[in-house]
Amino acid sequence: MEDVPALPDSLVLEIFHHLPHDSVLSAGLACHQWLAVSRDEFLWRELFYSYYRIPRSVPRHPAAVSWYREFKRLYDCIPCVEVQTLNEHHDQVLHLAFSHRGHRFSSCSKDCTVKLWDTERPDGTISLVHSSSMRDFNWGYTQFSQFNADDTLLLVSGVYLGPHHSSSGEIAVISLENYTLLSRVRNKPYDVFGCWLNETHLISGNLHWIGNMTSCSVLWLNKAFQDVESENVNVVKRLFKIQNINASTIRTVMVAHCRRHDTPDLLLDYEAQSQARTLAQQAGHKNQHQPLLFDLGGTDSEEEGEGCDEEEDEQQRGDGRPAHLPHVKLGPLEQVIQGRCSGVAEERELETKVAMLMGQSHTKVCDPSALSNCATDGAEDKTYLLFTTGSLTYSPHQIGIKRIMPDQMTTCGPVLGEERSTDEFFDSLDHVIDIHGHIIGMGLSPDHRYLYVNSRAWPANCVISDPMSPPPIAEEIDLHVIDLKSLREERRSLRAHRAFTPNDECFFIFLDVSRDFVASGAEDKHGYIWDRHYNICLAKLQHTDVVNSVAFSPADQELLLSASDDSTIKVWRSPRMVRLAQSPARVPRPRNLLASLLARRTSNLNANVNVNVNGNVNGQP
Repeated sequence: MEDVPALPDSLVLEIFHHLPHDSVLSAGLACHQWLAVSRDEFLWRELFYSYYRIPRSVPRHPAAVSWYREFKRLYDCIPCVEVQTLNEHHDQVLHLAFSHRGHRFSSCSKDCTVKLWDTERPDGTISLVHSSSMRDFNWGYTQFSQFNADDTLLLVSGVYLGPHHSSSGEIAVISLENYTLLSRVRNKPYDVFGCWLNETHLISGNLHWIGNMTSCSVLWLNKAFQDVESENVNVVKRLFKIQNINASTIRTVMVAHCRRHDTPDLLLDYEAQSQARTLAQQAGHKNQHQPLLFDLGGTDSEEEGEGCDEEEDEQQRGDGRPAHLPHVKLGPLEQVIQGRCSGVAEERELETKVAMLMGQSHTKVCDPSALSNCATDGAEDKTYLLFTTGSLTYSPHQIGIKRIMPDQMTTCGPVLGEERSTDEFFDSLDHVIDIHGHIIGMGLSPDHRYLYVNSRAWPANCVISDPMSPPPIAEEIDLHVIDLKSLREERRSLRAHRAFTPNDECFFIFLDVSRDFVASGAEDKHGYIWDRHYNICLAKLQHTDVVNSVAFSPADQELLLSASDDSTIKVWRSPRMVRLAQSPARVPRPRNLLASLLARRTSNLNANVNVNVNGNVNGQP
């Protein structure tokens, strides 16, 4: 029987253009010709844009070597396969944090424990290493944890049930060598969380109310432990003292290091994506840009008064000023305050005006060079403190940025930090970014270049007349991306996850960022994974209740954890890693040709020696 003539490559390619990607791969197994055609770059370019529905003007990832491999990366390397469920917690799991090496992670829960887990078992499973209960220290629950830079200490933040059930926060530092408690630091309000500044110093917060709507947030630098031989050295120092108006407070502090911006983990082509968005909108294809889901499977000496009564912190004079504030002469305005007879809203508005006047005359002037571009400053390292704040209402809707100077990196020196004149009572913020919505989560990229922010938007053009009545918030969660080098919001289109609680019940949803992906929890009982470059949602991770936190392994972004109100921690791996774990072990091959030749020659020499010694071969006489 004569061989049937092969179809031309062009015809095979045209047929493949009408097939889904899995059918193309199956057809490529038929013969050598079809295999070669099934790897055509133009074919996989079309499959890539059509399957993931990415605007064609968005370029391929700069690090990608081919369209086929890029398609495979997004399809096969997403941690979306559940491989293990950890049930050791007995209440809602609120937060997860990996060590910098990725060999361990910690979890915090409403059961008031912090647990440590091992990720390097030979069989690939995760096991519990240690559990510490904080109930003995009168904590209500643990809410956040963070490893220091060398993974020797663990910062644990929780809600402290002090006298009168004030629910202030507290930070504990635990040694990871012997799991002993090294220190405890007050933290108020508790959703400041706290964070490491370096290997041995951490940042905490305190709050002093000046009036009904006005307060002062103080951020402190604390040494993680006090050396026995240096009892006279300061272990705490005030970093910043910032005025809050309209019932807002500073929350969710974190540290970003500018020195890492020049070696980014990922080259994000935001300009190209912005141009693509504009072109598509002009062409009337605005719907293409909706993210799609691809389901692949009281006083300045407060540091000395740790045990002071909380009520004493918040006591005020009859004129609304605490004892430690200087008397501010406001002239006729003060007389209006003393003789006012107005409603609650008018009183709040008046208090805000007084606070703003006091802030203008008693705030240290901002240094315009504090946030200059890192690239223009040579090799100078810069460290920034990031936090949520506000100016219009009590719900956090702004991101504050403050530079931490080199002389502020240690507790040595004056306890109250840099000396001020009496007219410079407050510190100013170096930069403020308004999100126009309720901020419910923040996370830094591994290179500290980009800040990802979860928020629930306010209605467009809304007006806030009462600080205690913020606008209604959307159920959809927006994931903003802010470039910390240009201090500019780059895009705001990452959206797939949802939340349902109102303003006064809104809680934090932790997100995490790896080299290529960003993940977040949600109130809709799922976690979500997006690609950072293409701005598309790739996977949806199911739980049976609210997902509070997610965490990528810094050692392997194909390993992801998710924590939920269903009291479980789920372990997710990529389809590629699951296949590798299930495949039979292969016999190790020689590392190179030279080693193989040497092994063969050694084997032959041994055989010759045996022949000479025994005098025969294969039993022959």
